[in-house]
Amino acid sequence: MDFQLSDEQGLLRDTTRELLARSYDPESRNKIIDSDLGWSREVWSQLADTGILGLGFDPDESGQIEIAVVLTEIGRRLAPEPVLHAALGPGALIAELGTQEQKQLLDEVAGGQRLLAFAHQEPGQRKPSGDVATQAVRQGDSWTLSGRKNPVLAGDSADTLVVSAARPDGGTGLFLVDAGAVTRHPYPTFDGQRGAQIDLDATPAEPLGEAADAARAIRDAIIRIQAGLCAEAVGAMEEALRLTTDYLKTRKQFGVTLNKFQALTQRAADMYVSLELARSMSLYASMSIADGNLDPVIASRAKLQIGRSGRHIAQESIQLHGGIGVTAEYPVAHYAARLTAIEHTLGTSGEHLHNLIDHIGDYDLVRL
Repeated sequence: MDFQLSDEQGLLRDTTRELLARSYDPESRNKIIDSDLGWSREVWSQLADTGILGLGFDPDESGQIEIAVVLTEIGRRLAPEPVLHAALGPGALIAELGTQEQKQLLDEVAGGQRLLAFAHQEPGQRKPSGDVATQAVRQGDSWTLSGRKNPVLAGDSADTLVVSAARPDGGTGLFLVDAGAVTRHPYPTFDGQRGAQIDLDATPAEPLGEAADAARAIRDAIIRIQAGLCAEAVGAMEEALRLTTDYLKTRKQFGVTLNKFQALTQRAADMYVSLELARSMSLYASMSIADGNLDPVIASRAKLQIGRSGRHIAQESIQLHGGIGVTAEYPVAHYAARLTAIEHTLGTSGEHLHNLIDHIGDYDLVRL
């Protein structure tokens, strides 16, 4: 099987890498994430001009592989712009289910003028679930929503929310909600990203597409977002490993560089093995989606390996750097924080392991 990127995909990778490298170094990133917004409107506009914010909206033009290529570069540079959570993730739901009028919003999303957020998770949920406590009430031709959503990644700056709610006739519906009509409680996350708690109290809402059960679309959206997070994690792991090996080549102890100590080089080699396992599983997840196979079991396989590899590489990169590895001025600790946050987003490794255990009965038993 050919795992090489096409010429167009390679150009997209190089363009994204150059754009982000020009925009961020560790010092400038620290300043941006400490700002009120937490990311750069200027970089967001440049991403829009490049066409990145509209990837996947038209499957004939781009798909999950292109999304993975971009998110890997975002992870490599630790760019704080919420590309996945404020554009590509919820935008794919609108592209899939929305009416023609609703799909016109995607032009503004792709152009960088409108930010979205997918408000699905609720307090107390430790892993993705189709069950929601938020209630949708219909009054004639109008709908209102009441409930609480948290965490809502990128919910602090979103203009339009894609909200899941229990329908009065059963099932789970998706609704578009003006972010100005809800009560928001924004907060920073420990990895430098942003989120919000969204409170809805008889908030006006518009059904996304036909007023029907959207449980399958929600499940597919979560799978796509999980695959995107896996791709971002691979980029972060690549850079954390590069920083670590460069440090071992330059830092001296007892008169020689650290890479002369066999035990340390063996640990770095183990980090490389973890990276390649993660890269393979991320490709597996993205290629499955590109082939139209949105399987939660495949998503759990990928998320489990990404979580394990990310934890291993994050811990070893800090250990091999020593004290400097945990300082705010040095990037390694920021990569470790982002990898930890990805591991806990939409289900931890342990929760995805239990999901895989639950599906053991789906396979024939092999006896040796």
